[in-house]
Amino acid sequence: MNKRLPPLNALKAFESAARHLNFTKAADDLFVTQAAVSHQIKLLEDFLGVSLFHRRNRLLELTETGAQYFEEIQPLLEQIAVATEKVKLKNSRQILSISTTPSFGMHWLVPRLNKFHKKYPDIEVRLTTASQDEGLLGKDIDVAIYYGSGNWQNLEAIELVQARIMILASPEYLRDHPITKPEDLEGKNLIHVCSHTKWKQMAEHLNLNNLEVESGPMYSNTSMGMQAAKHGQGVVVANRILAQNAIEEGSVIEAFTTDVYDEKAFYVVYPPQMAEIAKVKHFVEWITHEIKGSYK
Repeated sequence: MNKRLPPLNALKAFESAARHLNFTKAADDLFVTQAAVSHQIKLLEDFLGVSLFHRRNRLLELTETGAQYFEEIQPLLEQIAVATEKVKLKNSRQILSISTTPSFGMHWLVPRLNKFHKKYPDIEVRLTTASQDEGLLGKDIDVAIYYGSGNWQNLEAIELVQARIMILASPEYLRDHPITKPEDLEGKNLIHVCSHTKWKQMAEHLNLNNLEVESGPMYSNTSMGMQAAKHGQGVVVANRILAQNAIEEGSVIEAFTTDVYDEKAFYVVYPPQMAEIAKVKHFVEWITHEIKGSYK
């Protein structure tokens, strides 16, 4: 090839910065400093003889040329990554990098990963957690578990299961504060996770107009909300997938049965280019089968 190509590191820095529209996030993505990203972008702009970004105070925007360049080189870099991964898999132990929400990882995935190890002993899992996603996968992540509505650009998303939300409390709390019908919830300490949304959804379904759905402690994730319920601090509404282990061990009990389903769901997501990579294919097949079998 006689045509001169730009430096690969400069292309990687540009792709990440254009994807995030933020040099700091691009630096985190590439495990380098912000100054290093800025330097690589400058090298690429000098190489091309054009400006790729508009820099306006703290805002970063792609120029028209930059947007077109990003659209054309991103799939090419993905193809290089996939081709490289295929070669590496032929000659080395397979490493599968998974990102998940903390609660799903703690309450569902980690307790069952041994089953995946037994079925695929040559695949070594690297598990990381992210509190929330932006519809983007880092370059070092092969597959992820997202919680939402399934609409993420440039990602394949497979819904794992549509789960009920349940009214849960510890046996001790229910002994001291009996709850056998919807009206019994009035005056109880309501535990919230992230927002008041699930209790509002439950109150609307149960026609509880007097339930104080905006009162009570709030926790940033289901793990902490469930811990609060286990220790008798009140009543929590939780997705059954995340509550299943606690229910099975008897640390929380469903106060009474409802047929309210979570407005969101858990999805396994991955870039379309990774669909035929064996380790990703194996994990997607395993988790979709395992979660349906465990949710009864």
